[in-house]
Amino acid sequence: MPATAWDRLERDIVTCKRCPRLIEHCREIARVKRRSYRDEAYWGRPVPGFGDRSAHILFLGLAPGAHGANRTGRMFTGDSSGAWLYAALHRAALTDRPASVSRDDGLRLEGAYISNVCRCAPPSNKPIRDELQNCRPFLDREFDALRRLRVVVALGKIAWDEALRRARSLSPVSFPKPAPAFGHGAETVLALRRRRPPLALLGSYHPSRQNTQTGRLTRSMFDAVVRRAVRLADAA
Repeated sequence: MPATAWDRLERDIVTCKRCPRLIEHCREIARVKRRSYRDEAYWGRPVPGFGDRSAHILFLGLAPGAHGANRTGRMFTGDSSGAWLYAALHRAALTDRPASVSRDDGLRLEGAYISNVCRCAPPSNKPIRDELQNCRPFLDREFDALRRLRVVVALGKIAWDEALRRARSLSPVSFPKPAPAFGHGAETVLALRRRRPPLALLGSYHPSRQNTQTGRLTRSMFDAVVRRAVRLADAA
């Protein structure tokens, strides 16, 4: 997709007002702020995807963190989930530094792109069905634009289900039955782009604090999925 089309996509995301509940929630968080960030200007809007537009790997999460991406304006930036993700990407040589702090920190992704199925921070981190549906056109446009994509890593079951939804809508006849089940390390191959080869879909527990602090997701578990994604991308 030409740069102007990418710019148009990002503009359409940032200016989207399809979900009044989410827009109000993002603005309220930006107004009240967390005490530790009281001197910062919050983004407080829908957050566009971020990364290498020639990426072979897409990391797909749920939604911006209230005081992470909703504050910084960049996917998985400024909170503990982002710290986990970017550290793992750095260990896999997919980024030039181990931490993502702000939109202006100069961090670059090499061969990877990061997005979410919901572009606004939802209350209790739980977007409702209609809100996910309203965001789908943006994700569809990203899938079509990432022409060199080979692997999708779904960070959590909702991201996994959204990938299945897209595959089912594009190729209902060839969609596998039963549908591939989500799990950490789950792997399948699906038609996720129009008139292009199928992609590998990998599942991972989301690097949320709830998962990382309880030990449900460990560093070695997460690294294993990222390394698998790199191997599949290199072999394709």
